[in-house]
Amino acid sequence: MASKCFLAMLLWCVLLQLKPTVEAQKLELKYHNGTLLKGRFPVNILWYGDFTEIQRSIIVDFVDSFLFSGYTQLPSVSSWWQTTEKYKGGSTKVFVGKQIMESYSLGKHINQKQLYGLASRFKDVQAINLVLTAKDVTVDGFCSSRCGTHSSIDGKIPYVWVGNSETQCPGQCAWPFYKPIYGPQTPPLVAPNGDVGVDGMIINIATLLAGTVTNPFNGGYYQGPPTAPLEAVSACTGIFGSGAYPGYPGKVLVDPKTGASYNAHGNHKRKFLVPAMWDPQTFQCKTLV
Repeated sequence: MASKCFLAMLLWCVLLQLKPTVEAQKLELKYHNGTLLKGRFPVNILWYGDFTEIQRSIIVDFVDSFLFSGYTQLPSVSSWWQTTEKYKGGSTKVFVGKQIMESYSLGKHINQKQLYGLASRFKDVQAINLVLTAKDVTVDGFCSSRCGTHSSIDGKIPYVWVGNSETQCPGQCAWPFYKPIYGPQTPPLVAPNGDVGVDGMIINIATLLAGTVTNPFNGGYYQGPPTAPLEAVSACTGIFGSGAYPGYPGKVLVDPKTGASYNAHGNHKRKFLVPAMWDPQTFQCKTLV
């Protein structure tokens, strides 16, 4: 099963042309009686292509921010992640596990079979494998139909892939840090870590990790057809703060020194912008601010 957050983003882009007064229908993700991920799951990261040390540290800090820390200022990435605990009880602890640096061994175009092979490089039985491709790497379907995907290895080990869209399609996969290709051309937000491509990746990593733990093998929580499901976060695409409507990400926090927009604090005093997540108790897209 491939969760295509791009499809939800495309729908959001179409809705950009609608007025904000249009009332949204009730959103309800149904549970399909399948397995959900519960317990401790290291996130193994395979870096394919050229990532700078700073780019890697931003993403590592983000994933490690999912674990609760009493020293992190609120609102935090960990408090955002805690919403996943409302999905059939229990909790999923995710943190950075093993890392592999892969420098263009397959060239600069990756097909689906090769992507599956990269995700299979890790042999951990209980883990989430995360494949990240650099800005100069094209992947089948990237930009045209997806910003990333989540699936599984042999129906047992979940994996996630996300690409850096900075030079290929930032208007599709890095909004709201870049002007959208459809709808009102409102000024983009300033990326909290100063990197449009990587900060856009953070949004898609968050979206797909939430989808992975709440619908890992196509039997969890989702709405719509299983081939193109709306999941925990992709069902709330385009919402980052209260008062959001098509073309407006909602009220977020702004760093007075840099002008950067964010809504969550993370490890090492980093700031991130995370998307809203559907809350199964309130049946609404929950935001941190």
